[in-house]
Amino acid sequence: MELEHYREVVQRIRSSDVDLVINLTTGPGQRFIPSEDDPKIAAPGTTLMRPEPRVAHIVALRPEICSLDLNTMFSGSSVVINTPSNVRTMAAMIQEAGTLPELEVFDTGDIHLARDLIADGTIASPALFQIVLGVKYGADASPETMSYLKSLLPTGSRWAAFSIGRFAFPMLAQALLSGGHVRVGLEDNVYLEKGVLAPDNAALVRKGARIVQELGGTLASAGEAREILGLRKQRPLD
Repeated sequence: MELEHYREVVQRIRSSDVDLVINLTTGPGQRFIPSEDDPKIAAPGTTLMRPEPRVAHIVALRPEICSLDLNTMFSGSSVVINTPSNVRTMAAMIQEAGTLPELEVFDTGDIHLARDLIADGTIASPALFQIVLGVKYGADASPETMSYLKSLLPTGSRWAAFSIGRFAFPMLAQALLSGGHVRVGLEDNVYLEKGVLAPDNAALVRKGARIVQELGGTLASAGEAREILGLRKQRPLD
């Protein structure tokens, strides 16, 4: 979570000849691991912190998009905690920086929270949603689940969906066929196909792009993506 690591990566991208839409995470800082002897005491590995430090790099670097997790759920050996008050604080700072929050929703309750935040003006509309499937104890990776979660999104929302693990490419195809955008990469899945590890992130992206095109979809350039999502190209603060 060190700001200078983020700054170095972002500056390298911005100074290159490659035009990319930069999307940074705000996920770190939400995990609580209860001690076995006393569950109210944090065990080693806990990262839970106040909301402001979780978005300090967004305020400083002003990416075009950043993730904003809305889930509170059990994940692995830890509990992921994103309280409505913390989400409100982060959302306000993100939008003040001119960055579009990508609302990461892992189950139906997360979408209901998002609807409340949109209704009271905490998050601008139309919002951008990312439907997350396949996380254990979260939403199942299936066409039926994706369809139901999509039906709960506010009218006019922009959305994408993905699954982690072996359902990454099937759910990529399902998202496209359901009218959404897609996501692919090593954060979600390390296999190019069954038993074959992806040599790099680019290989996964190429396969995802091929699936989109073979199903009749269109690949957007960075500039076209900005138009679709209503983004303005960001520059860092002085």
